[in-house]
Amino acid sequence: MSIIADATTAVLRSRFAAALATPHGVDRYLELVNPMWAANEVRARIVDITREVDVPGHPPVATITLQPTSTWRGHRAGQHVQLGVEVDGARRTTRVFTVSSPESKPGDRFTITMRANPDGVVSRYLVERATVGTMVHLSQAQGEFVLPDHVPDHIVFITGGSGITPAMSMLRSLQRRTHRGRITFLHYAQSPEHQIFAAELEEIRRSGYGIDVHLVYPEQGGRNFSALELERIVPGYRDIDTWLCGPAGLVDAVRPAFEGSDKLHVEYFKPPAVSNGSAEGDVTFARAGTPDVVAANTGATLLEQAEAAGLTPQFGCRMGICFSCTATKKEGTVRNVLTGETSSLPDEDIRICVSSPEGDCSVEL
Repeated sequence: MSIIADATTAVLRSRFAAALATPHGVDRYLELVNPMWAANEVRARIVDITREVDVPGHPPVATITLQPTSTWRGHRAGQHVQLGVEVDGARRTTRVFTVSSPESKPGDRFTITMRANPDGVVSRYLVERATVGTMVHLSQAQGEFVLPDHVPDHIVFITGGSGITPAMSMLRSLQRRTHRGRITFLHYAQSPEHQIFAAELEEIRRSGYGIDVHLVYPEQGGRNFSALELERIVPGYRDIDTWLCGPAGLVDAVRPAFEGSDKLHVEYFKPPAVSNGSAEGDVTFARAGTPDVVAANTGATLLEQAEAAGLTPQFGCRMGICFSCTATKKEGTVRNVLTGETSSLPDEDIRICVSSPEGDCSVEL
């Protein structure tokens, strides 16, 4: 049967099939027959929705279990996917979510865990309105914030808020592999009630051999991150491979503790705030077939400035990891708000969600 299935897939992916299906493509016809049939695209059916956190007055958090089409190639622990939905008949909206389940193989089920962003469309829909059976559109797994092929004997995870999701994917993968090394898991959350994966982490704390779990709640007396506290928990931490994911405040606090060390691996869960103070020059947004839009430079990211000017450029994650917002800077200087690096190269592809203009700047959207 697998030989027949492979042959059928090869035919559906052939140029001949693509020509016959022009202009809509093979996948459009397959989707009409069965949404779970696909030759090239990746789609998935929601098979379970589990509330992780539901504190009155705060956005809920849920884990969504997805059964992908056979075109899903699997993921490495720590990677993310672009997920698209059509809400209320509107055009498809795509956002980026980290996979929270252990590493997967082609066609395997996997999970994403998200907070229902009050200003978001996709996350609120998935957490508050989607039901079992809902179909979503996916990219293949992406991202380099992953474990190496050879996992060190001792690794450290430092996470904050929803930045826990890639670390949980890695932790679960290591448990599945029966990793025999030592793992230190340090997580910061608002309160025990806001703790994602609370029951699982408590079970790991009690019975996870070689896994040292530290859950810190600064608003309830726990200390904010400090290098001294990390040294107490992990002596010699600067020489130990550490994966850090969380909001900009946590990342900015941890990074100086690893200055001069090459052991820190970082992914922002939320981009750092960009100063909207004094800024010079004008930003020009050029669009094919329409007049240029020129606005005074506010110092915000180019994505934020474009939206403030009434434009609707494409974006996915707003964190600089999915490349959905890539545009061409025709001239001017931009600063990467994640790294602080500046670039003045002409005709340069940049991610406008994490690029802030310095002086006059022209971007082709």
